[in-house]
Amino acid sequence: MTPVQADLYPSRQCAEPRWQERLDPVVHRQDLDNAPIAAELIARFERDGYVVLPKVFSAAEVAVFRRELERMLADEAVVASGKTIQEPDSGAVRSVFDIHRDNPLFARVARDERIAGIARFILGGDLYVHQSRLNFKPGFDGKEFYWHSDFETWHVEDGMPRMRALSCSILLTDNQAHNGPLLLMPGSHRQYIHCVGATPENHYAQSLRRQEVGVPDQVSLSELAASHGIDSAIGPAGSVVLFDCNIMHGSNGNITPDARSNLFYVYNHVGNAVQAPFCEQSPRPPFVAERRDFRALDIQPQRYI
Repeated sequence: MTPVQADLYPSRQCAEPRWQERLDPVVHRQDLDNAPIAAELIARFERDGYVVLPKVFSAAEVAVFRRELERMLADEAVVASGKTIQEPDSGAVRSVFDIHRDNPLFARVARDERIAGIARFILGGDLYVHQSRLNFKPGFDGKEFYWHSDFETWHVEDGMPRMRALSCSILLTDNQAHNGPLLLMPGSHRQYIHCVGATPENHYAQSLRRQEVGVPDQVSLSELAASHGIDSAIGPAGSVVLFDCNIMHGSNGNITPDARSNLFYVYNHVGNAVQAPFCEQSPRPPFVAERRDFRALDIQPQRYI
């Protein structure tokens, strides 16, 4: 049985925000000559906390993914599954979770060595999918998502002990400066912000629509932005954005006609499997955060056409 690890990144426990230097490596392997992508891209990920890889998936592959996306959106059983999150005002579908378990096609994408192989190198060994989902930001009324560190939530609410996880976003539409792309503060992954405010019961149900607890204070955000700046992760459909679990990120609303969608996978090292949450609440449900199956992912080449 894996021993319980101490709370090395406390948050939501004090009346005032505090800063802490990161205790964990960003890249867990240094033999960059053996990396599945160029060494300078791994170095950029370590420095900035993210990297954009253009056109990893072909237009034909993206078309396959988009057809399946549209089929899922039209499937009443998917929408009513309890794993679908809706926009807070319009009721439009915002996310469909657990796609690596419920959808055979997107289960294969999770194991695709073009993405999972890079994650395995950065995280330094075998990994599993902590979370997966389809994300939609519809045209005209796609809502913003406030600044946050994913790890802060995964640590406090899921019980992820250390910063040994990363996110992979596969762009299914062109991400442009005007249609609410992912915004990141490059280099902010080196600092951890202890947030203020106790975790409410069943917080996930609200936070996945509009997060208000577990977000940094405006003074801390202003200091991070002044130190690191803000980048937009833009690129054509088929591109991949990899970003560290602790980088400060968010997105603006989308008031343009151009909808935005992506496939999203969170990879976690098998030695960093979740334990009891670092708060006084019950853990989030398994479709939001894997709690049962920490077996190493079988990473293989995949073909979709």
